[in-house]
Amino acid sequence: MGNKRVDEPTGTEFVGHEWDGIEELNTPLPRWWLWTFYATVIWALGYVILFPAWPLIEKGTEGVLGWTSRGQLAEEMRLADESRAAVREEIAATPLNQLVDNPGLMQQAVAGGRAAFQVNCIQCHGSGAAGSQELGYPNLNDDDWLWGGDIDAIQYTLVHGIRQQGDPETRTSAMPSFDGILDAGQVEATIDHVLSLSGQAQPNAQGAELFAQNCAICHGTDGTGLREFGAPNLSDAIWLRGSSREAIASQILNPRMGMMPKWEDRLDPVTIKMLAAYVHSLGGGEDLAEVAVEPEVQVDEQS
Repeated sequence: MGNKRVDEPTGTEFVGHEWDGIEELNTPLPRWWLWTFYATVIWALGYVILFPAWPLIEKGTEGVLGWTSRGQLAEEMRLADESRAAVREEIAATPLNQLVDNPGLMQQAVAGGRAAFQVNCIQCHGSGAAGSQELGYPNLNDDDWLWGGDIDAIQYTLVHGIRQQGDPETRTSAMPSFDGILDAGQVEATIDHVLSLSGQAQPNAQGAELFAQNCAICHGTDGTGLREFGAPNLSDAIWLRGSSREAIASQILNPRMGMMPKWEDRLDPVTIKMLAAYVHSLGGGEDLAEVAVEPEVQVDEQS
């Protein structure tokens, strides 16, 4: 100690190192900092003992408490499932077409359907269910339905899908190609007539005759569509694949028909019922009574 030099102004010993005439003082750490450091060391040791901490070859140390984040998540999910179980049981026990008569239960079903929609349906229909005209995915918010927009019809479509091989009850329809059947002039005349149905072109007598001969059997004489064939309404100016002359010509000559998976093999019946309730609630859902009285509601490009 006798060899230690002390800085006279501060009374602090020098460390003994010197660099270009600069010396370092052996200033002690503040006590509050030391006690904080000791506390964190003690806390870290306690954490290592109580909780998972050190990664090993196959798994990490478990800790004496046996707690894991995965276990906590599983427990929270179990509690959430238990809290929803009563509601799901009530939804399962309620006939689908009676859900609308129970506003509280319908609200629960719509909430569950919205969550299922975000996981399973937005890839095609979009997060807002507006679909995509470019890709041919229908808008679920409007009033146009190919196969029916009441809640039972929506559930049927969800269960069996659209054009699903191996399911004899799937929704299916096919529009023939008129390539080689109609010449260019006849196609143009037919387009004129189709556009005139929604007021977008002047009537064309030749087109009306061609339509009656080739198209009315599925779309109806007035173009409002026939739901039993899944034929769209051509008179409402709502189009799945576009209303330009080019788009209509393409559909006449090289028709494109979409597919939708059937969900009965992927989702449980209650989830499908909730999905039907959610889609029905988006704004385009039809009332069963209205469908019975007015079978020729708009049925354009919706599936």
